[in-house]
Amino acid sequence: MPDGTTPVLDVQDLKTVFRTRGGEVHAVNDVSFSLRKGELLGVVGESGSGKSVTMMSLLGLLPVPPAEIRGGRVMFDGQDLLQIPAKTLREVRGGKIGFVFQDPMTSLNPVFTVGYQIAEPLRKHMGLSKKAAAVRSRELLELVGIPDAEQRLLDYPHQFSGGMRQRVMIAIALACDPQVLIADEPTTALDVTIQAQILELMKELRDKLGMAVIWITHDLGVIAGIADRVMVMYGGQVVEHAPVHDLFSNPKHPYTTALLKTIPSIAGERAARLTVIDGQPPLVVGPPTACPFRDRCAQAMPVCATKVPSRYDVGDGHDAACFLVDPLEVAHAG
Repeated sequence: MPDGTTPVLDVQDLKTVFRTRGGEVHAVNDVSFSLRKGELLGVVGESGSGKSVTMMSLLGLLPVPPAEIRGGRVMFDGQDLLQIPAKTLREVRGGKIGFVFQDPMTSLNPVFTVGYQIAEPLRKHMGLSKKAAAVRSRELLELVGIPDAEQRLLDYPHQFSGGMRQRVMIAIALACDPQVLIADEPTTALDVTIQAQILELMKELRDKLGMAVIWITHDLGVIAGIADRVMVMYGGQVVEHAPVHDLFSNPKHPYTTALLKTIPSIAGERAARLTVIDGQPPLVVGPPTACPFRDRCAQAMPVCATKVPSRYDVGDGHDAACFLVDPLEVAHAG
């Protein structure tokens, strides 16, 4: 469980823009969050909500151009990652902050052995000798549950199953004992059995290593059993943020409520069909001037079309960017 000390990662008012022929797409709009040691933060939302772009912005992983970090601050290990030189950021990335991508087959290099790819960050970031890196690589494969680790170091990515390749990616991300691990939908392409194994592995590794984890997913059901807190994103904004139990038992934003209703249930009577959220996520061209969810929201009010709601505190570390919980709007409606 996380402690109550200073955040290991603190993000404030992050803004990311993509320049396109159709105008400036504001993909990340004033996103703020913090992460404590040993904590698992779930980041959820539909495709295009800004989850992955937010996390890639932190580590300089977006192509420039067309991407541009327009503002904000990302404090980690006493420095602002948005202000440090590119060389220093590369040392942080893969060293102190690990990243697990969604598709391990495209992330792993097919022409190098798995052992070489695990050893590379060990030699680059930690200065280990070839022999020491090989020993540590075997230990990492054992840590993530790959049998016959000594022999498997000599194999190539295509010789592993999808689930095993994802375990290799996790081993690479853990190679330099990172303080933070960012996992970008790492189980999406896997079947449910392997997905459950990877989720269980991440819980074990977090407890054993004490690292903080950011788990990006479009599926609230995935993070229900592993997250401490959940950050819901929509239209490049944080629309709700809460401890995981509060989010499921007492959602405050209409988008969160709608997402929860889309989770299949095996309890009670069988529903005629799954609930869906009508409409499509917005492409935010130009600075946001209104609530991004208003066109899909059954509870939308006139004010939703005229300004962007702030994140209002609703108690116990729970906030929501919705005028329905704005004390001034509630008083006015009453």
